[in-house]
Amino acid sequence: MAKEYDLVVLGAGPGGYVAAIRASQLGLKTAIIEKQWWGGVCLNVGCIPSKALLHNAELAHIIKHRAAEFGFKLPGGVELDYSVAFKRSRQTSQRLVKGVQGLMKKNKIDTYEGWGTFIAPKTLQVTLNNGSTETLNARNVIIAVGSEARVLPNTQIGKRVRTYLEFILDDTLPRSIIIVGAGAIGTEFAYVMHNYGTEVTMLEYMPHMLPLEDEEVSEELKKQYTRMGVKVHTNAKVEQIVEDAEGVTVTALIDGQTQTLRAEMVLQAVGWKPRTGYGLEVTGVKLDARGWIEVDDYMQTSVEGIYAIGDATGKLQLAHVASAQGIIAAEKMAGVETMPLNYVMMPRATYCNPQVASFGYTEKQAREKGYEIKVAKFPWQANGKALGLGDYAGFVKIISDARYGEILGAHLIGPNVTELLPELTLAQLWELTPAEIARNVHAHPTLSEAIMEAAHGLEGHMINL
Repeated sequence: MAKEYDLVVLGAGPGGYVAAIRASQLGLKTAIIEKQWWGGVCLNVGCIPSKALLHNAELAHIIKHRAAEFGFKLPGGVELDYSVAFKRSRQTSQRLVKGVQGLMKKNKIDTYEGWGTFIAPKTLQVTLNNGSTETLNARNVIIAVGSEARVLPNTQIGKRVRTYLEFILDDTLPRSIIIVGAGAIGTEFAYVMHNYGTEVTMLEYMPHMLPLEDEEVSEELKKQYTRMGVKVHTNAKVEQIVEDAEGVTVTALIDGQTQTLRAEMVLQAVGWKPRTGYGLEVTGVKLDARGWIEVDDYMQTSVEGIYAIGDATGKLQLAHVASAQGIIAAEKMAGVETMPLNYVMMPRATYCNPQVASFGYTEKQAREKGYEIKVAKFPWQANGKALGLGDYAGFVKIISDARYGEILGAHLIGPNVTELLPELTLAQLWELTPAEIARNVHAHPTLSEAIMEAAHGLEGHMINL
């Protein structure tokens, strides 16, 4: 017989498991289905293990290139063992995955380990990993199935042509690599591989690295990567990828000129596509032209009682956005107060080095929207904490509306800037202006003082520059 629930969540990534917890807290009888990765791509093969690898790479960079600057003498040279970094990344991931499973038990959420398929709009059949099946009926369903890595047309994944997934589960690195795509995934992998001795070439179709970021940030990042020794080509259209027994040949149109590049491997980091194969077609849920699930401000699809969150919506494919969407969906179906998201103002973080963090409009976008704007920029070279860290490339840039003082966006590149976003996004959400940020006393010496300095700059009286 089918089991009955108030809510069934399909997928236990950072959107799905958070939605299940919030629904259970609100008194809904909740079940969640996950075949393989409790915590989703993020905890298993994405955000978390990659950050562990990036920290190792940062240490490797300091030891290899800056030891003398910090007073370390290494007369015998340095030997780096990537397999140890890989092992630590997997241990970090596994610890958090166990935590997610514990949270399901703590919140009295029924878990089904298997593949869920719609057989009716609110009925799912679960093929469990042990070979048996279960049928679940629900008053509400949340689709949290994530997305899959996209590859370029007329190319395929092989032994030497890979996506993030094959690389992050491999304890070895190639001697040379061509990374197609200089978005967040491409730039992060480039940093890790370069600092473990891989010769890295990046090909980005758009005119800038991190093409969705403010142009000044993108140009600063390219300057730092080039200085580090990574070869970066923008305005680069990949036309062909040919794999053979010895390596990979990539033909690309770079700044209008055809070039042939050779490397041991290729990483395709060119975006995401909708996940299929779970019977969505039987639900009647409406998709957009690209195949993403259409939702309203409260994650409701075109079918009452069916919600979608996270990457499946194509809104903004970030783990923290999926979690926030999950909370909104659970609260909406439970009939309690909630509030929609402003996707433009969601925080964005790239954990390369220097780190990149941003939210809101770029300077160009704000002008195109018709705003009369103020812009203030404070360099890390004038920040005492950054100088003490020996990590002072980049800047903090804040954009505000000249008439009302509304914060329209911020764009940061430099040391640990991903940790500095919450003050700014909180201020924007609750309509604080740069005047309030400037008046808020910031501890000295801290990196956060750069936020205060930029806010002073928007008010016309920057102090330390």
